[in-house]
Amino acid sequence: MRIGELASRAGVSVRSVRYYEEQGLLTSTRSPSGQRHYTEGEVERVAFIQRLYAAGLSSRTITELLPCVDAPSEENSDSALERMALERERLSTHIADLVRTRDTLDGLMATARAHREQLGKAAVG
Repeated sequence: MRIGELASRAGVSVRSVRYYEEQGLLTSTRSPSGQRHYTEGEVERVAFIQRLYAAGLSSRTITELLPCVDAPSEENSDSALERMALERERLSTHIADLVRTRDTLDGLMATARAHREQLGKAAVG
């Protein structure tokens, strides 16, 4: 199938398909005129790549996980699980940082509200 059909069937843009190929996440064959052609299996692969992106993984990390799909083995599976655990820890750390940042902002907002309340009282009195 050609790139437009793959993109349509997978629910992504043609640009995304090209990007996945540039990143080494997807491969195609080329016709004599240079058009990309994909196999039926690439539809599911694109959907899988989309799920990995939705999980917050970078294209570099996804590249590290694909051997588990392309060459299933216990070693590749263990490697993929280890890599995903590292990504989960990275996300957890980022979430904790965001919570601290939000809490700091909440404190600043409380201070600003108290100050605003004092301004309102001073104007009345």
